[in-house]
Amino acid sequence: MAIRIYGNRAIATLPGEQTRPTPARVREALFNIWQGRVAGARWLDICAGSGAMGAEALCRGADSAVGIEKLGRACQLVEANWNKVRRSEQEVRVLRGDAVRGLAELEGDRFDAIYFDPPYASGLYRPVLAAIARFELLADDGEIAVEHARDRRDFIDRLGVADDLLRCPICYRTKTYGQTAISFFRYD
Repeated sequence: MAIRIYGNRAIATLPGEQTRPTPARVREALFNIWQGRVAGARWLDICAGSGAMGAEALCRGADSAVGIEKLGRACQLVEANWNKVRRSEQEVRVLRGDAVRGLAELEGDRFDAIYFDPPYASGLYRPVLAAIARFELLADDGEIAVEHARDRRDFIDRLGVADDLLRCPICYRTKTYGQTAISFFRYD
């Protein structure tokens, strides 16, 4: 199975619902919102799935893309998709495993744009956002986009509470697209 991304390029997806690619209209909306942020960016894709979001970022001029994905087959697919669309000067890297452990491996790296799309019922929202803050992965002027179910906003209000974090990103906007929503975070 394949989906089309920016520039009418086809990338592969895994069959079934294991990786649940972000719908085309949600991808388009995110990249319209972030149109001035992607070119030259260091992109982090957490729960990368098929790698569609990172592939879009690479096609739109991101300098690098790093993905974290739990499924081994999906990691291979992300790497293949990104290598298919990247230019020779763009760097790509895919980490296999748990999202929070993967973020710990990236400590010291800073990202301009972070996209996080976990399984909606996974319980990963707060731990991953806290880990991004704890390991200081977001650049000072960077932003995080978190995909979630439209009716799932509970993680936003509790972020930073009892996490003992000096600096925590703040949700400044949520956009809804049918049953899907994206909440945007940045440093205040």
